[in-house]
Amino acid sequence: MQTHKAASSIFRSVLFWIYVQCLGIKVSYCIDTLKQGDSLNSSSQLDSPNGLFTLKFYDPQETNNSYIAVLFNRGETAPVQIPAVWVGNREDPIPNNSTPLLTLGTRGELIITRRHGGDPIQLYGAGSPRSNVTATLLDTGNFVVKNISSNEVLWQSYDHPTDTLLSGMKLGSGANRSLSSWLTETNPAPGAFTLEWDMSGSAGELLIRRRGVPYWRSGHLKDYYDRDLGNVKQLENLNIQPDVFNFNYNLSNEGGYFMFTVMNESEWTPESRRVVSGWRLSPQGDVSTIDDRGQILNIFNSCYGYSTQGLGCQVWEQPKCRNRHQTFDLRSGMFRHANQTPVSRTYDFNSSLSLSDCREACWRWPNCECVGYNNFVGENSGCWYWIGKDLVWEQDLDGSTEKIYVLQSSGTGKKKKFIGIILGVVSAAALLILGLACLIIRNRRVKMEEELHELLTLDGCRGTFELENRGANNHHLKLFTHASILSATRNFSSNNKLGEGGFGPVYKGRTAEGQDIAVKLLSRQSGQGLLEFKNELILISELQHVNLVKLIGFCVHKDDKMIIYDYMPNKSLDFFLFSESKRAQLDWQKRFSIIEGTAQGLVYLHKHSRLKIIHRDLKPNNILLDENMTPKISDFGLARIFKEDSGEANTNRRVGTYGYMAPEYAMQGIFSVKSDVYSFGVLVLEIVSGRRNSSFHNIEGPLSIVEYAWEMWRKDCALELMDPMLRGSCIIDQLQKCIQIGLLCVENNAADRPTIEDVLSMLKNDTATLPMPTNPAFITRNNLLQQVDKLSSNELRKFSANEITLSQIHGR
Repeated sequence: MQTHKAASSIFRSVLFWIYVQCLGIKVSYCIDTLKQGDSLNSSSQLDSPNGLFTLKFYDPQETNNSYIAVLFNRGETAPVQIPAVWVGNREDPIPNNSTPLLTLGTRGELIITRRHGGDPIQLYGAGSPRSNVTATLLDTGNFVVKNISSNEVLWQSYDHPTDTLLSGMKLGSGANRSLSSWLTETNPAPGAFTLEWDMSGSAGELLIRRRGVPYWRSGHLKDYYDRDLGNVKQLENLNIQPDVFNFNYNLSNEGGYFMFTVMNESEWTPESRRVVSGWRLSPQGDVSTIDDRGQILNIFNSCYGYSTQGLGCQVWEQPKCRNRHQTFDLRSGMFRHANQTPVSRTYDFNSSLSLSDCREACWRWPNCECVGYNNFVGENSGCWYWIGKDLVWEQDLDGSTEKIYVLQSSGTGKKKKFIGIILGVVSAAALLILGLACLIIRNRRVKMEEELHELLTLDGCRGTFELENRGANNHHLKLFTHASILSATRNFSSNNKLGEGGFGPVYKGRTAEGQDIAVKLLSRQSGQGLLEFKNELILISELQHVNLVKLIGFCVHKDDKMIIYDYMPNKSLDFFLFSESKRAQLDWQKRFSIIEGTAQGLVYLHKHSRLKIIHRDLKPNNILLDENMTPKISDFGLARIFKEDSGEANTNRRVGTYGYMAPEYAMQGIFSVKSDVYSFGVLVLEIVSGRRNSSFHNIEGPLSIVEYAWEMWRKDCALELMDPMLRGSCIIDQLQKCIQIGLLCVENNAADRPTIEDVLSMLKNDTATLPMPTNPAFITRNNLLQQVDKLSSNELRKFSANEITLSQIHGR
C-alpha cells in the first residue's frame, strides 16, 4: 500500500513539473510569428504563409549539431534536400543534447539559449526595453523582427546573409552585405568562397573571391537599360526548361547594390512556386539556383587561374610546372606505383580545409608531384593527397570503388595499356560464348517483334506493363497508357513543347514517379509509319551506350504513336550551334568533346553493339545534349541493321537530309558504314565553323560547308573556317586536325574515307600523321545542273530549291 502511495506521489510530482515548465515557456506550433515571450524548441517551427519557407532548428545530414535556420521547402517530390538558405548561428553550432531554444524576449531581444547551460547566442539585442515587438517569417524567406506599432524593422535575416541570395535580398549597399559559402555540404561554417557586389569599376559586377583572391567575375552592367551580366546570362540557358510562368531577373546598380526579383508573381500556381529560386554559393565556388532545375550560373571547374574568355574566370599566378590543359576529374579507381605496389596517401587533418583548399594545395604541390586529391568529413576532417611522379591510375569501370579527383594527364599511357589488357581478356572470353549469345539475341528479337506487333494493332493502350528482354543487360520497354502521357505533358501543353522536327513535335513531361521524360509524338503526315516506329523501338532497346539516347518506352493510342525518351535538358546541338546568342556557350573544349562523344557513339553502332547499325540521319538536330553537355545520338527511325558480312546495301527509298548524305547514297541509293562517316564529316565542319551546311547562299560562292572548307584548305587558310566565337578558347592544332578529319570523312569515294574507328583514333592521338584529303564530294554551281539532268522526274520532286534536301521522308 505504501509502495502504491509513493508511486502516485511521484507521478503527481512529474505532472506538476511539466505544468510548471509549460507555464514558463510558450511554444509556437505551425505559425509564422513569435510574440514577446514566445520560444521555439527543437520540435516546433515557423512556416511562411505561402508554405515555401520554414524556420526551425536544423541538423544538416544528422551531424548532431543544431542550427537555427530558414529552409526552402521543395515539396515531397524533390529528389534531394536543399541545405538551409539562412543560418543564424553558423559559427556557433549547438549540440543536439543541449536542448536549444530560440526566444523573443520581453525586452524585444532575439536570442538562442541552451537548456543545459552554456552562453546564450544573441541574434538581435534590443538595447533599451521595447514592447509590441514580433518576429515573423515572411513569404520571401526573410525573418524579420519589427515594432508592430510603428511598423519599424528592427532586424532582419536579409541583412545577415549566409550562402544564399533570395529574391529581394541585396548584396552590397551600406551594410556591405556579401555571401560566404559553407565549409562543406554538412558544415555551415564560412568556407573558402565569398560572393559580393563590386563597384570598383565604371559599373557594378558580381565578384567571387577564394580566400580573398578574385576568382570569378560576372561582367559589368553597361547601364540601367542594358541589364546584362554577360558571364551570368550566357550560362543561364545551359539547363533551360519551359516554365509555367515568366521567370526573369531585375538587375540594378542603383545605390551600389545588386538584387534580383521574380516577375509575374500573380501567374504562379502552387506547384510553380517551388521553382522560385535563390542563388546559392556552394562550398566548391559555383553559383546555382536552389530550385529543381539547378541552373549553373558560373562554372567552377573551368577556373584554374588561366584566362578563359566568356566564362568570367580570373587570372592568378600559376606554378610553372602546370599548364592550362591540365584539370582534375572526379573518377572511380585507385593509384598504384609503376611497379604495381600500393600507394600510401598523404593526410592533412586541418578541419578548416574545404574541397577547394584541397584542390589548390594539390595544384601547387612542390614540383607538381600531386596527381590526385579528395577531402574527408568526419571526426577528423581534412584532405587526402596522392603524391608521386611514377603513379599509375587504374580506372574502375563499374564505379564501385573510391572516387578521387585525378589530374587528367597523370598516368595516361599506363592506364590505356592496363585497360587494353582488360579489354583483350574480355574479348577472348566473349568469343567463347558468342554462339550462345547470338542464339539468345535472335530468339529475343523474334519474341519482341511478335509482342510489339500485337501491341501496335490495339485501338488504344489498356494498362501499363513491360516487355522484358531476357538477355544479360535486362533492358525494358515500358508501354505507357495514353492517360499517363496526357497527365505527364499536361495534355501536350504548348508550355511543355521542346521543339518540332520532320516526324512531329517533342514535349517535355514528368511521370507520376517524378521522372522527367521527352515524348516524341509522331505526326500522321510525317511519313514515318509502323515500320519506322517498330524499327526505332527495337533498335534503341538493344542499344546501351553513354553517347546514345536512352529509350524508356512507347505508347500507341488509335492512330497516334509516341516514343518516350530520357529528357535532355539542353535540347539538341543545333539549338546552341546555330544561335547567335547561345553559340558562345560552346567553347572549343565543349565542341571537341561533342565531336569525340559522337564518334564514340558511332563506333559503338558500327562495331561494338550486338547489332551492326547504320544511322542514316546524323546531323546536329539529332545530337541531343544532357545536363553535362554530353552528346547523345538520337532518332533511329531511319536506321538500318546491317549483316556482319555485308559491306554495303542498296535501296530505292532514299531518306534523310540531303546535305548530310554521302553522294553514293543520294544518287544511287548505296549505303554503308561510310555513309555515316560522310555525315559525321559534315557535322564536324559545322561544329568547327558554327555555320549550318545550308547557310551558303552567295550567288558566286560555295553551295555547302564542304565546298567552302575544301576551298579554304586548298588555299592553305583552313583556319578561316573557325567560328569567331572560338578565338579565346581554341587549341589551334586540335581545331586544324578536326578540319582535316572532316575533309577526310567527306571524300568522294567511300573507299577513301576512314572508318569511324580510324576517326576516333585520329582524334585521340596527338602525334599521329594524318593522311591528306584529296577529293571531297560536294555540289558546285557548275555541276549542279549536270547532276539534276541525271535524275528522273520522280527524283526531281524530292528536291527543294532552297536547301536541296530530300523531303520524301525528312529527318527530325
